[in-house]
Amino acid sequence: MDELSLLPLGTSDFATLRLRNQIYVDKSALIYKIAIRPGKFFLARPRRFGKSLLISTFESLFKFGLRDFKGLTIEKLWKETETYNVVRLDFSEIRPDFGLEKFRDDLRDRLIDNFAPYGFNFDKTGTSIFSQLSSWLKKQAPNSLVILVDEYDAPLTSCLSNFELFEKVRSLLSDFYAILKSNDGALRFVFITGITKFNKTRIFSALNNLSDLSLDVEFGELLGYTKEEIEKYFSPYLACAARALDLTRSELLGALMRHYDGFCFERSATERVFAPWSLLNFFASPRNGLLDYWFESGGKPSVLMEYLKSHAMRSPEEYGREKTISLSTLSGSSDADTLSDLGLLTQTGYLTIKAVKYGDTVYLDYPNLEVKKAMGQLYVEHLLTGRSAGQVGAGPIVQVLSEESAEALVHILNRLFAAIDYQRYPVRDEASVRAFTQVYFAGAGLEPKVEHHTAHGRSDLEVKVNNRHWILEFKVSRDQENPDQKLEEAVEQLKLKGYGDDSSSENLIKVALVFSLEERKFIRWKEV
Repeated sequence: MDELSLLPLGTSDFATLRLRNQIYVDKSALIYKIAIRPGKFFLARPRRFGKSLLISTFESLFKFGLRDFKGLTIEKLWKETETYNVVRLDFSEIRPDFGLEKFRDDLRDRLIDNFAPYGFNFDKTGTSIFSQLSSWLKKQAPNSLVILVDEYDAPLTSCLSNFELFEKVRSLLSDFYAILKSNDGALRFVFITGITKFNKTRIFSALNNLSDLSLDVEFGELLGYTKEEIEKYFSPYLACAARALDLTRSELLGALMRHYDGFCFERSATERVFAPWSLLNFFASPRNGLLDYWFESGGKPSVLMEYLKSHAMRSPEEYGREKTISLSTLSGSSDADTLSDLGLLTQTGYLTIKAVKYGDTVYLDYPNLEVKKAMGQLYVEHLLTGRSAGQVGAGPIVQVLSEESAEALVHILNRLFAAIDYQRYPVRDEASVRAFTQVYFAGAGLEPKVEHHTAHGRSDLEVKVNNRHWILEFKVSRDQENPDQKLEEAVEQLKLKGYGDDSSSENLIKVALVFSLEERKFIRWKEV
């Protein structure tokens, strides 16, 4: 693979990427459409989608003109010869983890360091940093300054579970954005990125004419890779990966789309993009197969983890159900205590837009198999109070389903149910048992089907592993109910309904199971 161009894996500095001759998927036509307009812009995207590289690209354009854009579309479009003073702030580097005073000092020092190269001098004996910075901005030439803010919400999301600290941090940040508003004349361009939108930070309520591009149809492909871009820019890598996995190019593209594609960031729900981080990691080591990179890299953003410290996840029964949210809720800003869980899961990339109907109703779903598995893992961690399935002895489920008997399956499932946090996630009925098993299987990378339709009815849960096709029928035994009778009901249902008759698998395994609500485990089972 020596002859291949270098992958841009882990490179978030645009000038460095170009200097190294790494692959750059040319987004400069879209960047031009934004940069040509004097104004203030906001873009929300999940982690690992290239927000920092985008900020760096704007920095290079405004600071050095076309120096780093040779051969790109924007080279023929950009006519500005003037360059600008560019202040780039990365708020992911300053967090209130050590208290408000430390955060205040860090914010002050960061502002001093970034504005000082352009003549700002802070007087420690004078007024506040915000007052002095405002006075300095008033003296700047009109349209002479570009402000780029990366991860504006990082200080807020890191204290989301501490309401008092959150409000104080928000107040400090609001003071900074307020001086941008009051000194609008000095600003040629402002671009701000983040994951979610919080009220009262004065970004959305006070900055004049802030354009939110997050769901803009024109910029749905600004971050992430389209299928066409992958075929154009990564064609040699596709060929190498297809050979490594003994697949045709078409088969490989199909597999990549199922695993890493499917993210939609615009309100018409027509454009889909791949997750760059996952795709680039695959291309770096294709012989390892289509591994999962989402959960450990972008799948645990602090905003979601902090939210879950004070909120339970939705019931596992919601995992496979259709989800909807209003477009106004998805596009609007929220207070810390009124965050929409579906909105937050969409902003962090666990859910994505599948369709928009009836004007304002957004239908959500998991973008791909990788994220669907990550969601299952996230559910399992919360069902098990922060532990993994492996830590409670329920790890080898794929091996059990591939090689072992129904008895071994029941043994593993009982380990799982014994470790569940019943206070937050009670098991009440057959739907609960089915849902908990579904997210457990999904978190292991399987594709369980719940209530699969057949000519004679719906099976409870089906899953295929290698050449095996498991069909599970659940019954629940309550106090005073006869578990043996429940087992016979499940057995008869499996026999009469003909579940799995349409299966092409060599080994069809039908199992009837009875779960005792009192004992919190499966107490009867039978292979049919």
